[in-house]
Amino acid sequence: MQKLPPRYNAIAMPLVLSMLMTIVVSGISTLTAVGLKAGWHGLWFKAWLLSWAVAFPTMVVVLPIARRMVARFVEPPPMPGMGAPARKAAAQEPALAQSSRE
Repeated sequence: MQKLPPRYNAIAMPLVLSMLMTIVVSGISTLTAVGLKAGWHGLWFKAWLLSWAVAFPTMVVVLPIARRMVARFVEPPPMPGMGAPARKAAAQEPALAQSSRE
């Protein structure tokens, strides 16, 4: 199967994430509200469809904001292809630069 180009990540990630989250949340809410009575699947589907219709566009807008917020207090993941020695050297570079100024 051919993969989509990277530019589609901005839509594909919120699409999948919002579908999975709303399936779980609407399922729990529906079961809590009506229990396992006959026809609960139809109620769940209606609840999921409505919640997903709200969640998907919300995720498209909010996910980039959340990523920027998280980037303020979480280190970025290592770059692909950087082994442990290269990561260690890269981590020490700011310390070396600061010690050379002293």
